[in-house]
Amino acid sequence: MAGRATDDGFRVDMHVKILDDEVVRRAKARGLDALVYAPHFERLPDIEERAREYSDDELLVIPARELFTGDWRSRRHVLAIGLTDPVPDFLTLEGTMAELRRQNAAVVVPHPEFLTVSLDIDQIREYRDQIDAVEVYNPKHLDRDNRRAREIARETDLPAFASSYAHLPKTVGEVWTTFEEPIESTADLVTMLQAGAPRRIFHRDGLTHTLRCKAEFAHLLWENTYKKFDRIYLQGTEPTHPGHIAYRDEFDDVRLY
Repeated sequence: MAGRATDDGFRVDMHVKILDDEVVRRAKARGLDALVYAPHFERLPDIEERAREYSDDELLVIPARELFTGDWRSRRHVLAIGLTDPVPDFLTLEGTMAELRRQNAAVVVPHPEFLTVSLDIDQIREYRDQIDAVEVYNPKHLDRDNRRAREIARETDLPAFASSYAHLPKTVGEVWTTFEEPIESTADLVTMLQAGAPRRIFHRDGLTHTLRCKAEFAHLLWENTYKKFDRIYLQGTEPTHPGHIAYRDEFDDVRLY
C-alpha cells in the first residue's frame, strides 16, 4: 500500500526495531510516510507478515533484515532490503554478501565503525560496488560516531541515509530520510537506493532529542548485557541461526557455527 506523500518529499525512517500500534501512531503523528522494519533475530516471513499487518494508506511498513555476519566476537551488521528468500545470521561476511547479490537486494550499512558490530571503511571499500548507502546519523551514536560516519560516506563516495534505529517507541520519528519521489512498495525503495536517488537527511534537535538519544544508548547497554545472556544461554537456538531447521542446511558452507 502507498504511504502519504508530503509537500517536502517522502519521509522514511530507514531502520526501526519495533512495530506495534504505539509505533504506528507515533510515526503518523510525526509525519512519516514509511518505516523500514528490521527486528533482530526474526525470520523474514514473520517480519513480512507483521509489516503487512501494520501497513495502510497512511503508512507503508517495509520489511528488512539487519543481518549479523561473523560470530559474537567479530560481528558485522548489514541491512538488507528487498530480500526474496530468508538469510540466516552468523554467516561469513563474504557468504552473506554473495547471497544478497544473488537476490539483488538493496544493501545499506548501519552505524559504520560503531563499537564492534559494524563494517569498517576497508570492508565498505571492498564491497563498495554492492553497497547502496551508508548511515550518517544514528541516535545511538555519540557525536564523534556521526562525524566519522559522514567521513566514511564522503571518502567512499556513497549515498547517505539516516534512521531512528528505534528500539524504543518514543525514538520513532526523531530521524528520517526524505526522498523526492513517493515510494509505494518495497521494490520502489530498493530501486531508489540502488539508483542513488536524491534524498535529504533530517533529525530533530533540542533537549528532548538529546534525552531520547541517551535513552537509546542506555538501551544498547542493556541489550548487550542481560538481554544477550538471556538470548544465548536461556532461550536456545535463534530462529535466524543457520543451523535452524528452516534453512535446510543451505548455508552450511558459509556458516561460522
